[in-house]
Amino acid sequence: MGSLLTAATTTTSTTSLPICTIHCDHLPRYDYDHWNEKTMKNNYSTVKSWRSLYPRTGTTASASSAAYPLFSNHLVKPSSCHKVYQEASKVARKKFTHEISFQSKDNDISMAKALLYIAAEDEAFMAFNREVDAGSLQNERRNVSVKADFQAWNCVEQMPLAGKTISEWLFELDTIAKEVEAELVSRDIGCHLVEVLEAVNVVLFELRGFKRSPVLIDSKCSYLYSVLSSGCGSAILLSIIYIEVCQRLGLTIVGSRVGEDFLIWPQTGYPEELFKVSSGHSLFAIVNGRCVEDPRSMASDLTSNSLLGLEIATKRDIIGIALANMIRLHWKRASRSSHGLMLTSPLRQVHNTNEKVNKISSSNVPLLRPQDLRLAIMASERLLILQPHNWVLRRDHGMMLYYNRDYGKAVQELSICMAFAPEEEAEVLEPFVEKLHLLRLESSWKSLGHAGRLTVP
Repeated sequence: MGSLLTAATTTTSTTSLPICTIHCDHLPRYDYDHWNEKTMKNNYSTVKSWRSLYPRTGTTASASSAAYPLFSNHLVKPSSCHKVYQEASKVARKKFTHEISFQSKDNDISMAKALLYIAAEDEAFMAFNREVDAGSLQNERRNVSVKADFQAWNCVEQMPLAGKTISEWLFELDTIAKEVEAELVSRDIGCHLVEVLEAVNVVLFELRGFKRSPVLIDSKCSYLYSVLSSGCGSAILLSIIYIEVCQRLGLTIVGSRVGEDFLIWPQTGYPEELFKVSSGHSLFAIVNGRCVEDPRSMASDLTSNSLLGLEIATKRDIIGIALANMIRLHWKRASRSSHGLMLTSPLRQVHNTNEKVNKISSSNVPLLRPQDLRLAIMASERLLILQPHNWVLRRDHGMMLYYNRDYGKAVQELSICMAFAPEEEAEVLEPFVEKLHLLRLESSWKSLGHAGRLTVP
């Protein structure tokens, strides 16, 4: 059998078949901690005190589709399709939230549906921006005809994603599963576990030609419908497709992080069977490829006993990895003009006692690509729905709002983060939040038409 590609690989092997390992070296490190009720109660008073120090502005935020505005206030006057796109984005966020709701059992979650709702919301946002750009071009060049991409549809389920609706993309996964069944029939063999996995590999990586993008620079590689359409995508998306197809075949595939890789294997009560060598490979190697046999990988040290000690990733965890991947990619694209810009750089600068670097103002916030930055913020919002008490994620989300010059919400997020962060991290955040609070007041002062300037020490 061929071998799986890891995310550490920079080139795609033409002899590789399955691609189901995920390298997490460059992903944001978000812990999957679940805080209990007692912890929340103990920290409530701290959060309350910070909220009183830095009061909220505008509508109260919540982990729902209306928690954050999708379209920035500085956009030009929208066209008639504005309400359609805006409603689609709200409904997509609402359906995503419902799909991954903590009231639902993890096994009941459809990762495919959740990812398609993510894609629908992002596509609505980008489509609206394209309409705005087309309208601006039409106004600038009145003698030029600009073709509009807008097509009327009544609900988000009818919204076209690369020419197909959400239900049609779900049916595409059903079709792949049926192709695997046809492959098994053509071989005139039974449905033994090994044969099923080999048939899945043949259909996905030989007949359909799925392959992993060696370098994640195109955001399309992070959207499920794009990967199903083009056959090229990130390792995590291809792993999700593998899991979804096997699920339709009645085969449960589970996974876990092992070092910098994400490994998947069929769920079985006899894990020692996964490590028996047949035709030169173990079943575990057939699914996960060369990383299992690479001595540089932690996966090479796994045995049937150590496999039992791994923490199985839930569907919410896997969706979280996909979202973290989106955040990294969109942030990288947004900050392309400021190479090497880190989210936390301003925190260290303000905490520095040197007077030359411990001041912040709206003029020294780097200019980033607004659409890519907003897409990163939207991915972060969804990840916060999954992990509302993850202080690292909330800090990074607050910093992205700062770069987006949304100082009011940045103060709110970072203030809440301070209540949950370790003491040493809170000490780093405190001077920045204080100065950002003053910067917010200065922005409000200027918005009222005052000529004076508030000094941010």
